[in-house]
Amino acid sequence: MIGDVLDHGGPGYLQFAITNICNADCDFCGFARSKFDPKARRSVTLAEARDVIDICVKNHIGYLLFVGGEPMVHREIRAMTRYAAEHGVRPMICTNGGLWTEENMRGLTDDGLSSVIMSIDAHDLAKHEKNRGLPDVCRKIKRANEFFQSAGVQTTASVTASRLIEDYAKLPPFLESLGFRSCTFSYPLTTLGSSYLSFSDSGLVNYNREELIEVFEKIKRMKRDSRFPVVNPSESLTEMQRHLHGERERFGCLGGHKYFYLDWNLNLYRCHFWETPMCSIYDFDASKLIRDGCTRCMIDCYRDPSVLQFIAVNASDTWHNIKRGKFLAAAKNVLDRRNATSLRAVWEERKWIGGV
Repeated sequence: MIGDVLDHGGPGYLQFAITNICNADCDFCGFARSKFDPKARRSVTLAEARDVIDICVKNHIGYLLFVGGEPMVHREIRAMTRYAAEHGVRPMICTNGGLWTEENMRGLTDDGLSSVIMSIDAHDLAKHEKNRGLPDVCRKIKRANEFFQSAGVQTTASVTASRLIEDYAKLPPFLESLGFRSCTFSYPLTTLGSSYLSFSDSGLVNYNREELIEVFEKIKRMKRDSRFPVVNPSESLTEMQRHLHGERERFGCLGGHKYFYLDWNLNLYRCHFWETPMCSIYDFDASKLIRDGCTRCMIDCYRDPSVLQFIAVNASDTWHNIKRGKFLAAAKNVLDRRNATSLRAVWEERKWIGGV
């Protein structure tokens, strides 16, 4: 691990949309079954997924998150999970939970699944299931939490910040009632430039600037007052408020350098927000990496880990500067005040990071 940090800044992370098909009908998502054109349906093959995993290994990708659409609709999800685990890549799944069965939960655990993220939209069972268009999904989520925790697989609730949440103080007890021990907030998205469709101009997420600043404040307040583990680092939440205020942001995004999005056409993007792909996955190598300090968007799954992994990437920069004889540059890396901020964020999220 130390060698990987010094050489590469720690493991990379790929979100792999293995299908654009979804069984849910969320109001704030373009993948919703009532909105999506059936003629545009596309899923990767198992052979393609194996190629992707082989390329991940060569490019120091340590974590592979299967997303969709809904990844559990893919018939080869178990084979993909197993192949990733066998090749030293930690497979994770982000799901709405509507397709859990005793058989596939047990099978995926045996295949080497390392972590599960499940979507939650409200602090009320009826509101969540109505928005998802998935009756009885909360019962399935609760059972999945019971099963995976008994099997030693970490689960996390992914809560989309939306107007469905009327009182953030009510979220922790609801999440606990479903068996969650941690949550992460997905920041509301009304537009994306890439092929990813998890956005909408729905009134549920179409906040103005001041409203959105207050949403982040409510999340910070919930994190502080409830003591329920919230994976989003406090510094990252503050960073998003800086973004909305038009202030200078402290942490540039590592999307395109350590974090990536791969779609069902095998086009590799630096993140969901960016309009053009970096390259085809088959052309991906170190020469394609991008590190320009981008702060264009507020996508949690790129901006949050960019705060957490800053210390590891900076340690790698220090090491390489020393090897090149650039001692002044190395000293600047060591003395960067953001190191301490990143370390605090890592310490803040240490239990969740250790579980993943």
